[in-house]
Amino acid sequence: MSIAFCFITPSSSNASLSKPNPHRPFLSSSSPPPTSLHLRLSLSPASLSLHYNNNPHRHLLTAFSTANDAVSFPGGDDDNNNNNNGNSGGGGGGGGGGDEGSSAEDKNREEVLMVLAEAGRSLKNLPKDLAAAIEAGRIPGAVVSRFLELEKSPVLRWLMQFGAFKERLLADDLFLAKVFMECGVGMFTKTAAEYERRRENFFNELEIVFADVVMAILADFMLVFLPAPTVSLRPPLATSAGTIAKFFHNCPDNAFQVALAGTSYSFLQRLGAVVRNGTKLFAVGTASSLVGTAVTNALINARKAVNKDSAAEVENVPIISTSAAYGVYMAVSSNLRYQILAGVIEQRILEPMLHQHKLWLSAFSFAVRTGNTFLGSLLWVDYARWIGVQ
Repeated sequence: MSIAFCFITPSSSNASLSKPNPHRPFLSSSSPPPTSLHLRLSLSPASLSLHYNNNPHRHLLTAFSTANDAVSFPGGDDDNNNNNNGNSGGGGGGGGGGDEGSSAEDKNREEVLMVLAEAGRSLKNLPKDLAAAIEAGRIPGAVVSRFLELEKSPVLRWLMQFGAFKERLLADDLFLAKVFMECGVGMFTKTAAEYERRRENFFNELEIVFADVVMAILADFMLVFLPAPTVSLRPPLATSAGTIAKFFHNCPDNAFQVALAGTSYSFLQRLGAVVRNGTKLFAVGTASSLVGTAVTNALINARKAVNKDSAAEVENVPIISTSAAYGVYMAVSSNLRYQILAGVIEQRILEPMLHQHKLWLSAFSFAVRTGNTFLGSLLWVDYARWIGVQ
């Protein structure tokens, strides 16, 4: 086991250091005062060594290891001092510039080092994508603490094998609960909304109602998944990638999500998040509608075969026009509502207020998401009637 500490000696105190000091026997008046001092204590093999580093920007713990597994970061002592700013990209937006960005990255590394030290873990024990983001200074200690906490659950540990789930769980430890909330209440709230709009025609239009509910269930998961805030662990794109690909790669997953320390998003990048998610939700909405309307038409044809009298009462649902309409609705209405819900209402309002009260946070999130789902069902019925697909 080895522990490393770093002490900073302000340059303004050089004059005082030139005098003999009984408490600092290793400093003499004949040697120039160092800008920084690193103390490394190693228990196996037993040794004590002192070394100096004249780089004024390095003022954090640089090494920690347990069981011969060392945690080290770029920009440490000796020859690595000039490698701090090698990479701050990789899907995390643009980091701060100059000394300010380097300071934020250094602080993140220091926080992570302390968390790993307390947990008795090393960087080698972490997933490669998370370890790479830590080395780049993009991950604060709070995120690593959450990762270590989530690992205690067998289900969550299995889910975090998938990068997309891991990014969302690290940003919100209630993400999985919100998925179940959305899918659980989706069927009931959408059915209630259909009845509210159709009233006496509800049972006469039961096939259309069924199609809407099927589309909702298939889409609910993606409506929670895609606009959810994330902790980006994506590696940088190749230098040969196009400008548009690089731009969307660095956009956040939620346009309103809080940027981590050492990371920032421009207005254009946040706008790009809306466009990118809108494109994905258009594909999801169109595909789910194709399935829903195909099932509906099959039920209608089965009813016509059994009851000849109903053949003139119920017509087949137009597949192409309904699917395209639902795709547009998902890309615009659902996309904006769920981005605001996850990035503003939950992450910026409810989370800071109820961070220490997870039960209350879950309850408020359930209430808000239930209301949003019901509102979405009402908007879809009105929209579908307005464009003439129902």
